[in-house]
Amino acid sequence: MAIYLDPPLWPAHGTHFSHLISDTSVDELHRFAEAAGIPERAFDGDHYDVSAARYDDLVAAGALPVEARVLVRKLIASGLRIPARERGKALKVPLLNRWNAVLPGHDALFLDLLDRWGEEHRKYHGRTHLLAVLEALDLLTEPADPPRTVVLAAWFHDAVYRGIAGQDEEESARLAEDRLLQTGLSEDEAFEVGRLVRLTADHRPEAGDDDGALLCDADLSVLGGESKAYGRYVSAVREDFAHIGDADFAAGRAAVVRHLLELDPLFNTARGRELWLTAARRNLQGELNGQRELQGELSVQGEPA
Repeated sequence: MAIYLDPPLWPAHGTHFSHLISDTSVDELHRFAEAAGIPERAFDGDHYDVSAARYDDLVAAGALPVEARVLVRKLIASGLRIPARERGKALKVPLLNRWNAVLPGHDALFLDLLDRWGEEHRKYHGRTHLLAVLEALDLLTEPADPPRTVVLAAWFHDAVYRGIAGQDEEESARLAEDRLLQTGLSEDEAFEVGRLVRLTADHRPEAGDDDGALLCDADLSVLGGESKAYGRYVSAVREDFAHIGDADFAAGRAAVVRHLLELDPLFNTARGRELWLTAARRNLQGELNGQRELQGELSVQGEPA
């Protein structure tokens, strides 16, 4: 049972903020915060936001200082983390912190990507998905950090999203190569990012492609969530394609699910299989069964009286 504090790296309100968490219970966190004089308004569901001015005092009071990524991992492992989709606040600050860890000094590119991921028509393929993929990469590689090219590929893998399979990934890859070359990244790195982005079109990395395996597994990690979380994912995907009728969507989605079930392996890393494979196959088969039932109902409704 411990209280953890990450460095004051999160800019807001003219200063920087740290996150204060418990790895055991929210009640323990509240007791520590009350004793330290942290106001209730600083609580944000699973952590307290505390200003840089309080950092040394909180460490002296018993909070254990850890890196930001370590803190996130401990919060996830505790089961106390509130999923990003359920959090009311915008995701700009946590995403900015992650961006600065991989490509600092390129704020204009960050803001462009943030705008792309925040486009109004995106319901599933938005900032929540981006953050989830970045967090999944952390889980797949801990205690090490993911390779920089893999993290950058995560940032770009749905940067262009119009719901056109294959074309979206190709345009996202070209965007990545162009923008990253402009930042001064080497051609080898920029084109490697583009190659990785293209893999997310079918999630079939070649044997031995460890970086491709990481990105594909992180992108598909949503499949291995709890049933309620998976249901929210499916609903959000349906909203992404709200312009398509029920019958056409059911047929198209069933094809996608069958493709995923046919992937062998579905997850390419041992860690990914350990974390998500059993739940993913259960979720996918359950969705496919539901799609078949829906298609049957729609077919009956379409028959002449």
